[in-house]
Amino acid sequence: MRGGTPTASPRVLVVEDEPGIVDFISRGLGAEGYSVRAAFDGVEGERLALGGEFDAVVLDLMLPGRDGMEILRTLRKAAPRLPVIVLTARAEIEDRVEGLDAGAVDYLVKPFSMAELAARVRAHLRAVASASTSVLEGEGVQVDLISRRVTRDGVAIALSTTEFELLAYLMRHRGQVVSREQILAAVWGYEHDPNTNVVDVYIGYLRRKLARAAPGAPPAPIHTVRAIGYRFGGQG
Repeated sequence: MRGGTPTASPRVLVVEDEPGIVDFISRGLGAEGYSVRAAFDGVEGERLALGGEFDAVVLDLMLPGRDGMEILRTLRKAAPRLPVIVLTARAEIEDRVEGLDAGAVDYLVKPFSMAELAARVRAHLRAVASASTSVLEGEGVQVDLISRRVTRDGVAIALSTTEFELLAYLMRHRGQVVSREQILAAVWGYEHDPNTNVVDVYIGYLRRKLARAAPGAPPAPIHTVRAIGYRFGGQG
């Protein structure tokens, strides 16, 4: 069941070429009540993921046959609501950003805690199940969560995966102030790093794209709240 409401026994596909890790994950998620199937190379993993039978995918990036990043990009186009959690040894922030931009909903670095992986799988399945609407609207901006189409005053805006997730997060919390730490955790999937300005950089990208889409319109409705974070909508 691709991107739908999870059943009593959600199905998780694990795409990983190390048998020991596959066994560890299968046992751990199995104990949580999930039905787990494994693929040991990228070609088979992509084929199974595209089959539409799974509620979530746990994906290694360094795979034989087909690279994990290529799989991510394919799944983002073909199955945009299928949660893909990356599990990899690549720990640099640049790798995290690349993975999330390519379509991952979360990013865990090896070695990892089974309890944390299970918690993240639960969280993303819960988010899919609880999505009560497929369209977010406000301040002239419309975000279709299924087609991933974004418009402002009827003009289409092309966003990267991360820009889209950031805008959707802000719009889900319309009128509320959200901190940089909250945004980092929700959009990038990792705890606050005082040395990163990635949130501010992507806010800048979003503001420019929203402003260019509607010449003559008010500035993009993303407001900076000094020393705290950002708010979508409301007074500046």
